Amino acid sequence: MRRRNGHEQPTIAHPLMERALAKTLGVPLFQEQMMQLAIDCAGFTPAEADKLRQAMGSKRSHERVAELCERLMTGMAARGIPTEAAEDVYTKIDAFSGYGFPESHAASFALLVYASAWLKHHYPAAFTCALLANQPMGFYSPLTLITDARRHGVTVLPADVNHSAAQPTLEDAPAGDAPAPAGARQRGGGPAIRLGLAAVRGLGPEQAEAVTAGQPYTDLEDFARRTALDAPALEALATAGAFTSMGVTRRRALWSAGLLARTTDAMLPGTAPALTAPDGLPEMNAIEETIADLWATGTSATTHPVQHARPHLERCGAMTAADFKTGAATGALVAVGGLVTHRQRPPTAGGVLFISLEDETGLVNIVCHPHVWERQRRTALGNAGLLVHGTAERRDGAVNLVATRLTPLTLAPGSRSRDFR
Repeated sequence: MRRRNGHEQPTIAHPLMERALAKTLGVPLFQEQMMQLAIDCAGFTPAEADKLRQAMGSKRSHERVAELCERLMTGMAARGIPTEAAEDVYTKIDAFSGYGFPESHAASFALLVYASAWLKHHYPAAFTCALLANQPMGFYSPLTLITDARRHGVTVLPADVNHSAAQPTLEDAPAGDAPAPAGARQRGGGPAIRLGLAAVRGLGPEQAEAVTAGQPYTDLEDFARRTALDAPALEALATAGAFTSMGVTRRRALWSAGLLARTTDAMLPGTAPALTAPDGLPEMNAIEETIADLWATGTSATTHPVQHARPHLERCGAMTAADFKTGAATGALVAVGGLVTHRQRPPTAGGVLFISLEDETGLVNIVCHPHVWERQRRTALGNAGLLVHGTAERRDGAVNLVATRLTPLTLAPGSRSRDFR
């Protein structure tokens, strides 16, 4: 990448390496290049080159490549390649065996990335809806996908027993919907995402399909009588706000759900107990609704847990993810707080832990060097939310926060992070 961006001059150690390495600026990236190097520089036959490919791709790659070392070095010496350059070629082949892949795989992934990026840019609602309908899959959780869609101007509607299908669907955005955030790519006229019933806790695909088949429902009693769902399923739907289209709030639906589960066809309509909640029953506030959403569905159509912690984060001097990306100068000492979405510790990273931290404005890449990771391992692994102090780092358009201190951040329960995958 340094050579591609003009920060380093491409170099090729010997003219015989030109055919294999010219197109990647002297750096071997693909298995086919290593095979070509062995043929051009060491006189390998195609069969021997394929044997090298198999060695590089095996579980014991370093040991199997070492078995071919003498043949490689002898072949390169016979073609007049200096010992230093020959050793450099062998070192590249040996190191490559730890991560190499075929060029065809790279081309396939590049096409997938380009097509996905095009769809996400031009059809963000449809793209996100398709991802949500095929969970579990991919790198990001439904909470992260939905929050990102909302940041790009997509309206997300909660699951509702009268409007939702079993899986997420697209529908016309509500009239007079709030304007898209600044910089959002989806403007007026774009569809909204309606979350599906199958995502509600305790409601499997079959039950969700059965609920959908019975739409519309007139009231809670009609719903309970015709679906025959048990009390936990009714309470989960009530907690998720799935009865809002009936004019019933979450707290009032929860009041009635347990007793309504006992409703049967043998009872006269309108005789079910607990149809009316008592006057003065307090409604959920915004924080309670977010907690209810996350418990019932694992995500929220309207808010992100970190939004409710923003006043505390501001008192701590923490920046939002968006402000960090645009405003933090290289070397600046800053703090960012958010929900941990991923923890990664690749074997090729020299003990560095990478954390993805999300708030209501975006994601921040956190880099924990070994001395920070070892000192604060328990904090890094044991908390769903973190407040991270560190140094801003900008390189080739990427912005990272190099952590110096991690402290727990108490948040509403969110989706679980996807760690070390």
